[in-house]
Amino acid sequence: MKKRMGKAGRKKTMALTAMALPASVLLFIFSYIPIAGLVIAFKDFRYDKGFLGSEWVGFKNFEFFFKSNDAWIVLRNTIGLNLLFIGVTLVIAVSVALMINEIRSRIAVKAIQTIMFFPYFMSWVVVGYLLYAYLHHDYGIINQLLNFFGLESIAWYAKSAYWPVILTFMYAWKVAGYYSVIYYAGLMGIDDSYYEAAALDGASKWQMIWSVTLPMIRSIIICMVILQIGRIMYADFGLFFQLTRDSGALYATTDVLDTYIFRALRVTGDIGIGSAVGCFQAVAGFILIMVSNFIVRKIDSESALF
Repeated sequence: MKKRMGKAGRKKTMALTAMALPASVLLFIFSYIPIAGLVIAFKDFRYDKGFLGSEWVGFKNFEFFFKSNDAWIVLRNTIGLNLLFIGVTLVIAVSVALMINEIRSRIAVKAIQTIMFFPYFMSWVVVGYLLYAYLHHDYGIINQLLNFFGLESIAWYAKSAYWPVILTFMYAWKVAGYYSVIYYAGLMGIDDSYYEAAALDGASKWQMIWSVTLPMIRSIIICMVILQIGRIMYADFGLFFQLTRDSGALYATTDVLDTYIFRALRVTGDIGIGSAVGCFQAVAGFILIMVSNFIVRKIDSESALF
């Protein structure tokens, strides 16, 4: 009997391994092999000398970036806006999931999920043009409304102060539906007996949410936040490039590490500097996710990512 069970277990393991093999191979090819390219960050890369023949310059590429006038601006914008995105998206996504959880009609739930999830699949190029239709100085819908009420038009693409709010709104609009589906899946796994016990104790709906629902999905929320913190040094290039139309007047609040790398490659063609910034992003993200997970594990080991 043990031999039969062992053979059945091996067959099942082999089948699952075979299913995971294509994805594992692609992950290795596109995620692990390119790690060797990080050596370019420490070289004065030249196309004629190639990957191995270029001169080793140590940390000069990193020094060039951190001593530039743009370093503080792009770091501040990248970290600050990502923190804003994480906080706002978390509140909206959890709130939407809680509201969907109160709907008893499955058809209505599916319809709301589809509507909320649809923006996630839209390209930032398309979203950028939709936003441009609203914010165009002369023909934009918002400025047309302002003129209708006797107010002056706003040069949206020349006023950097408005864009932290605009980018946060657009990011939440596009991504909140995706996260709400994840949180809603966690809500569906909560046993109804907890709510029945709370109702017997005379708990109101809000008390059930605070004392039962949110604590039960705390692990999922923490896991998703840790993953987002791990990418806090990365910015969605499409969001910051397409929506702002790469307007130089907005760089004070919208220039982030990814757009800085793009311009460094496009304007100067210096792959070494771009690779140095990319290497810094990877190392900083790794440190952040390890530290945040360590703190969570010390507070509540069951909620830690690993």
